[in-house]
Amino acid sequence: MMKIAVLGAGSWGTTLAVLLAEKGYPVTLWAHRPECAREIERTRKNDRYLPGVALPETIRVTDDISNAAEDAGMIVTAVPSQALRETLSFLRGGPLGRALLVNVAKGIEIDTGERLSEVVLEVLPGVTPDRVAVLYGPSHAEEVSQKHPTTVVAASTSQETAEKVQEIFHTDRFRVYVNTDIVGVEIAGSVKNIIAIAAGISDGLGFGDNAKAAIITRGLAEISRLAERLGGDPMTASGLSGIGDLVVTCLSRHSRNRYVGEQIGRGRQLDDVTGGMKMVAEGVMTTKAVDALGRKLGVDMPITRAVYGMLFENKPAAEAILDLMTREPKKELGE
Repeated sequence: MMKIAVLGAGSWGTTLAVLLAEKGYPVTLWAHRPECAREIERTRKNDRYLPGVALPETIRVTDDISNAAEDAGMIVTAVPSQALRETLSFLRGGPLGRALLVNVAKGIEIDTGERLSEVVLEVLPGVTPDRVAVLYGPSHAEEVSQKHPTTVVAASTSQETAEKVQEIFHTDRFRVYVNTDIVGVEIAGSVKNIIAIAAGISDGLGFGDNAKAAIITRGLAEISRLAERLGGDPMTASGLSGIGDLVVTCLSRHSRNRYVGEQIGRGRQLDDVTGGMKMVAEGVMTTKAVDALGRKLGVDMPITRAVYGMLFENKPAAEAILDLMTREPKKELGE
């Protein structure tokens, strides 16, 4: 069967490596830190990021990225969004053959404002758009690893590529749909993390369900506006990468982004909150990137702007919420 390389041994990369290995694919899992690779290989567990899950013996673990990618028919990138460019640079000029590149991290690159599929194409000029896909949706690693029912979407500009990704990942507990609107899927999957921070802030301030429902709904409007401005289909926000992932990330106890927001709402400082976390809350850096992108494109994104103010301008949470609530009244739709 096709050899698959999974780059990134965090909770999500490890979960997908296990899923693919259990389907019979020869999988190599790459860990950035040599000591992490050695520990996982020795214990057949990743207790730091995915405790309680045993790795099949068929998964090979390495810290040599070129070795991991060699002869792979598919390369899955599961590193933090802001580390993707650097990680892929180690593969530039390497023997990628006709490998498919499937990104599963969610975010927008800060320095360029690019979607992550754009970063892939820029760093690896030999790779064509029809070989690039993303796998997004409401899919906490903790639940997928326990084989709880989960649905996601594989998106690519190529229907054939999206269907190939669907075929490879699909199981009776991990259902994969197909979409060719990669722009809309990436924007939805990335911006929802910002909205989840806002939902967490609402929780931290002690607000109720009404406030959170408003944040989720108006956050969806921001996602749709930005996706459409970038050439995506605003209706994609109604799908798994949009409303599906938005709801789970805003409500779940597993959500790192919601947790960060909750702590900010309780009055803690950002560095203090993130400094104590084992894994990256993608929404923090994505807030920087999307705030800049929205202002550059002239897209109205008031929730994103408010979250940026609270995270990076030391704006008191209660004041930022008040600013949102006292904006000029508008029509609900078409605004």
